[in-house]
Amino acid sequence: MTDDRLIVALDVPNALEGLAIAEKLGDAVGFYKIGLGMLTGGGLALANELKQELGKRIFLDMKLFDIGATVEAAVRGLAQFDLDFLTVHGDPHVVRAAKEGAAGKDLKILAVTILTSLDRADLDASLIKAGDLPDLVLERARHAFAAGADGVIASPQEASLIRAMPEAEGRLIVTPGVRPAGAALGDQKRVATPGNAIRDGADHIVVGRPVWQAEDPRAAVQAILDELASV
Repeated sequence: MTDDRLIVALDVPNALEGLAIAEKLGDAVGFYKIGLGMLTGGGLALANELKQELGKRIFLDMKLFDIGATVEAAVRGLAQFDLDFLTVHGDPHVVRAAKEGAAGKDLKILAVTILTSLDRADLDASLIKAGDLPDLVLERARHAFAAGADGVIASPQEASLIRAMPEAEGRLIVTPGVRPAGAALGDQKRVATPGNAIRDGADHIVVGRPVWQAEDPRAAVQAILDELASV
């Protein structure tokens, strides 16, 4: 029995490498994330194969952002693949358009609040308005929920704050930036361990490099599953 609270990120260059990881992990993992970096390396084909042939759930992490009509058209096309989660940026016009594109499908639209690799200095450089980062995440989450988002992407450090919002009732919180104790942080700046992320209100955690860069990826997954089972 897999625990779909764990989503393994296949952040590798192409579909062949991604499929090799999925085959190595076998029935230990039932939910995979495929991101923008693999789009030109057969990412959509891999998503379809994992979903249709291996019965896996798929989180397509595209972080779409464009004018409403373009987002709606893109999401309508992607929704035909019968996938589970899709990310868009949390701007209300983007979320509304994505929900229109996903109408009639089971595809969940997840809004990105603020990328987990960013801190206040990065926001200043991007001319994002002043304010504490957690406050800005909450504000973006609130606007995304009002626009119809099925859930949000947020760092583990903001999960508990979002879960406490009345607007978050019945909505999903998915947290990247999750690192098992002792794992390298990589490019992530706002992180937590798997167990703490779930305790703080996340429905799903996303873990990539600490799994597929491990000497024994399946053992790495099992360690995370054991930690989740204790929550």
